[in-house]
Amino acid sequence: MLKLDKRDIKILQILSREGRISKTRLAEQINLSPAPCWERLQRLEKAGVIRGYHAEIALHQVASHVTLFVVIELEQHQAQAFRQFETGIELYDEIQGCWALGGGYDYLLNIVCRDIDRYQRLIDQLLDSRLGIGRYFTYIVTKTIKTPAPGQLLATLLQD
Repeated sequence: MLKLDKRDIKILQILSREGRISKTRLAEQINLSPAPCWERLQRLEKAGVIRGYHAEIALHQVASHVTLFVVIELEQHQAQAFRQFETGIELYDEIQGCWALGGGYDYLLNIVCRDIDRYQRLIDQLLDSRLGIGRYFTYIVTKTIKTPAPGQLLATLLQD
């Protein structure tokens, strides 16, 4: 794990809120001159701490959609079955997130589709693709209460 100091953490917090901030403005906000700030930024990028810069899009303003969480239980529990499933789901853009779980189900998927009909077709494709799905349970998101705030999460995780 990369050792971060307070300025590194501040850089990450600022960038998680303002990905388009100028390097000069970033340097000002962390009370550092531009050259050392740039060096820190490059070090964080090279180390893979900063993996990219993205726009946060209000999807509900541009497209009708439904968000679902699906828990998956595989038929088999050998390493090859897990690899086959994990490789197979990479082909589906609707699957926005996938987490391997311990203590019950094998995976949790975050799926975003145009509508329930498209979701059902996706599930049918997953079942037909022989990815080893034994059982699945679907949970439809009816309202978003809280979404991730990476900058604040970082501060929380790194507290003494």
